[in-house]
Amino acid sequence: MYAGVRSRDVGRGLAAGNGGAVAGSARVQYRARMQRALPDLGPRGEGWVVLQGIIFVVIFGAGWMGPAWTGTPRLAGTALGIAAIAAGGSLALRGVIDLGENLTAVPRPKARARLVERGAYRMVRHPIYGGLVLGAIGWGLAMAAPLAIAAGALLGVFFDLKSRREEAWLTDRYAEYPAYRARTRKLLPWIY
Repeated sequence: MYAGVRSRDVGRGLAAGNGGAVAGSARVQYRARMQRALPDLGPRGEGWVVLQGIIFVVIFGAGWMGPAWTGTPRLAGTALGIAAIAAGGSLALRGVIDLGENLTAVPRPKARARLVERGAYRMVRHPIYGGLVLGAIGWGLAMAAPLAIAAGALLGVFFDLKSRREEAWLTDRYAEYPAYRARTRKLLPWIY
């Protein structure tokens, strides 16, 4: 399979004839150019880590701005929030454990790192990012703070961009990464 093309895209290309396959190839090439167009923000991507830290501070602070709803909606939000925090924490923790010695705070992989495809990485390519997004949105729900929920959604957009930059480096480093990317969700198991 071509790098980044899902099986459904290949099926469409075959159903549409060669023109569909050419269009699929153009989409893959465009996606690769866009991944590389994102800035490095430092030799190993240190700027991405600084930006995510700022977003974390905003999420945490926004959670303390007071509840926007009370009563039954607050109770339901708290329950959903705690569940999202637990699920996100589990996913992120499993990602940390599965990465082991390959773990780094910056998006560029370590010089001697190996591609990990086991554990949480069988379900998603970036379980730590996905878990942090779930936890952030859960924090906003548990605290009944719409601003924190919005900041959690912003964190999701940020991690989507950061992971694109990271995946360009991973594709350069590991020949098998495009096939792994094609068969594995990005941030959230069974969803995205």
